[in-house]
This record gives sequence, structure tokens and C-alpha cells, in this order.
Amino acid sequence: MNFARRFEDHGVLITGGARGIGEATARRLAAEGARVLIADVDADQAARTAESIPGAESIGCDVADRTAVETAVAYAVERFGTLDVLVNNAFSCSPDTPLLEDQPDDTWYRDLDICLTGAFRCARAAVPHLAASGRGAIVNIGSVNAEQSFGNHAYSAAKAGLASLTRTLAADLSPRGVRVNQINPGTIRTRAWAGREAGLEALSRVYPLGRVGEPEDIAAAAAFLASRDAAWVTGTTLRVDGGLLAVNTAFAQAVGED
Repeated sequence: MNFARRFEDHGVLITGGARGIGEATARRLAAEGARVLIADVDADQAARTAESIPGAESIGCDVADRTAVETAVAYAVERFGTLDVLVNNAFSCSPDTPLLEDQPDDTWYRDLDICLTGAFRCARAAVPHLAASGRGAIVNIGSVNAEQSFGNHAYSAAKAGLASLTRTLAADLSPRGVRVNQINPGTIRTRAWAGREAGLEALSRVYPLGRVGEPEDIAAAAAFLASRDAAWVTGTTLRVDGGLLAVNTAFAQAVGED
């Protein structure tokens, strides 16, 4: 597929970029001319992914580590001469215990640290360079869990907090020319669903558009929000969820069966 070259001469940093949504976003932005730094806690997989994307580079980075984040940002600027786009995609999603009172503190803190505080760390380190570029954009990858209950208490709370952070950062950074937006995906076919294809098939029936999402669906939205096509868009949360939150499919089916 041929794409527009909206990111020619742009430097891009994507956290959690080794697989899934992050990898698809790296491929999409690179296809549009960007030079992309894939930052991931799995440094080996990040390197393998970067090797398969023209113009991409990789670095091991744990967004829970401020020094690692600052090192990744500095490396992107050194290699590309600019940093124009930050995509905060790294996440942690811990399973809930059957009883809330058995949920340990460490899993709660980890999900918030990676999903929410990690995005803040990356933004804090990147902002001076994003502002200097004159076309800086931050795209945060959230979740429909931020808006409706789908389980995973800590992850959901973190993604809701990320939506709030998106708005406050947008307000704070707009005078410096940096736009900040969020994408809330629904169910996406990633390696987290490996071996559970039957579950994905069942889930597809509750989506008004009749399927679960693909990483490329989110990558396309990220490319829009990061580009100058969205030059007058900041502080927004864009649902890319196949209509999940707009339509109560189960209710409609139940009424239809009545």
C-alpha cells in the first residue's frame, strides 16, 4: 500500500514499539517517511523489529526508569537531529484477583507506573525537543477500559488517568506548539490473544462493525493525530473501537429476540 509522505524528515519515538500496536505504528509512520526509534523493555525484540523497518532504530527502554527514558529521548535526538512525535504505547495490564481484597499493591502500582506515570516521564523528557521542532505531537494509546468497565482495575484506572493527563498536557503545552491527543482502542488482535482465537471470534459478534480491531487500525489513527492533518486537534480522545461504546449490541440483540 502506498501512503502519503506526511512524516518526511520527522523523528519519532514509540514506546512499547517492538510488537502489536507499537510495531504497526512504527511501520505506518516509517512508510510515511519518518525515522523511528523503537523503544521497548524487550531490547532484543525491538532490535529485530527495527531491522525489518527501513530507517528504524531500536533501544532498550523501561518507561518505569526515568534515566532509561531520558536516554532514549536523547538517543532519538542524536540519531535523527530532531524529535517531532512521541507515541506513548508501553503498557502493563495485570489480571484481577477473584476477590478484590486479595489484590496486591505491587500489581496496582506497576500498571499505574507503566501506563500513566511512564507516559508522563516520556512526555517530560521529550517536550523540549517537541517544542523546538515546531510541529511536535504526542499520541497516547489508551483503552476503552478508561470509559467503561471491562475488568482490570489498575489498568483501567491508569488509562482513565492517561485521558486526564492528555487534556492537562494539551492545555499546558499548546502555547509551545505541542499537540497532545489520545486513542482509546477496543479489542485488538495482538499476541495477547494467541491461542484464544475462539475468544476473538466470540468478541467480534459484540462489535457493531462485526470484527475486532487490527493493530493497523490504531496505527492509522495515530498517523492522523501525529500529522499536520490534525493541526487543529489537541486534548481529544479518539475512540477506535468498532462502535463498541456507541452501541449496546447485546441489548439490541436481546430486544430483537424478545
